[in-house]
Amino acid sequence: QVQLVESGGGLVQAGGSLRLSCTFSSGRTFTNYGMGWFRQALGKERSFVAAIDSAGGTTDYADSVKGRFIISRDNAKKTVSLQMNSLKPEDTAVYYCAASEYTIVIRREDQYNYWGRGTQVTVSS
Repeated sequence: QVQLVESGGGLVQAGGSLRLSCTFSSGRTFTNYGMGWFRQALGKERSFVAAIDSAGGTTDYADSVKGRFIISRDNAKKTVSLQMNSLKPEDTAVYYCAASEYTIVIRREDQYNYWGRGTQVTVSS
């Protein structure tokens, strides 16, 4: 089994930055998993934010965050991070970390096998 635990959420003013982290806990090999971040705003469906392949060499971003967010992973520490810069009120959401048994970058939510419980990010105007 795989457990994912997110941290780093909070309240920030528009234009500010936050860094989310996700810790992968399992006897399984972290480098066998592609990782992603999704978010769900109140009253909306969960949507793709960013993904990274198992080696950390390829990334993908939703158009709404491209140029502002950076996804990275530390395979030695079994963590994946999301650096969020130039935050906007519309970035307010619960952010979820997810692990996919596909090692490539994946946008489709149904191709992720494991999910964290989420961390709240609130951006005030």
